[in-house]
Amino acid sequence: MTVPTPSSPDPDHSHPAAPQAGSGHQPGPDGAAPQPAAPHAVSAGYGGEGGPLVLRELRDAAVWGAAVAVVGVLLGLLWLWLAPRVPMYSFGKVSLPKHPEGEEAIGAEGVFTLLGLAFGLVTGVVVFLLRKSGGVGLVVGLGVGGLLGSLLGWRTGVWLGPETDLSQAAQAAGKGATFDAPLELHAYGVLLAWPFAAVLVHLLVTAFFGPRDDLPGATAGGPGSVAPAPQSWKS
Repeated sequence: MTVPTPSSPDPDHSHPAAPQAGSGHQPGPDGAAPQPAAPHAVSAGYGGEGGPLVLRELRDAAVWGAAVAVVGVLLGLLWLWLAPRVPMYSFGKVSLPKHPEGEEAIGAEGVFTLLGLAFGLVTGVVVFLLRKSGGVGLVVGLGVGGLLGSLLGWRTGVWLGPETDLSQAAQAAGKGATFDAPLELHAYGVLLAWPFAAVLVHLLVTAFFGPRDDLPGATAGGPGSVAPAPQSWKS
């Protein structure tokens, strides 16, 4: 006699479908899986996270730019003190250089350039020590402040230096006398020595000695962390 074999239950209808492991979605009360929220969502517009960040960068640029520019007065005083004088010979209302082939005028521009580089080095390092966090506004403030400081130092040296009107200075000195010519800059590119040096030094110091940002996943147990090698136990 043949014993009838029982039919196997239909696998498609005997058990409900189980949620896939590792999917990260749990069914809601109505049976539908909730939609995951977008990670790192940032609200757009002026009132979002970008608004305060832009305002902070603009504030840093204005504050540090003004602070660096004020130091330009010291640059002008040092230039007035260290720059060589250009002697002029008075013929009454007319004056001519006493040494036509002299290098005093070039020396004055060279002193201004060296002072600009030195001020750029000092301000770049000092701003880093005061604000190690850095930022775009800080760099912009250094560049703009260095340029304004160079302009202020140039005008301060000219204003406090010898008379700029050569005819009036020659008359005041008298015929046959010698007087100093005013301080002048013929190569206006030297005004960029301070801002270029300040920005370059600040970026280099920040790159080598600034705070480091943690790499994503570098924390223990993170997705990018490396698991330690298993230790072998010998019996």
